[in-house]
Amino acid sequence: MSTWTDDELSRIERADELRIAPLRRDGSPRSPIPIWVVREGDELYVRSFRGRGGAWFRTAQSRHEGHISAGGVDRDVTFVDEADPAVNERIDSAYRTKYRSYSDAYVDPMVADPARGSTLRLVPR
Repeated sequence: MSTWTDDELSRIERADELRIAPLRRDGSPRSPIPIWVVREGDELYVRSFRGRGGAWFRTAQSRHEGHISAGGVDRDVTFVDEADPAVNERIDSAYRTKYRSYSDAYVDPMVADPARGSTLRLVPR
């Protein structure tokens, strides 16, 4: 697997939203949808607002591959489940910091248990 460049990390981190298109079981991409993305160190993370039941998340779990675009960066990625509580605490903080200008009605669900259970690390391919 490859790694993110500093430029890619910075550009995606500055983007308000990321467009994600997970691959279906047959290898075809799902239509891209906008979601929030955060950076923690040299890694990028996303969560499903609806938790593990979210449609795009369920599709992502079928092949663990897809395509993302944000900040002028387009990459094929692998989705890696993130269950480490310490990492999830830092991701919570990143969501609160990056999206603090949004209503708590949007931010609070992103740091609640259902969304935390859908945390995925984006690994470039």
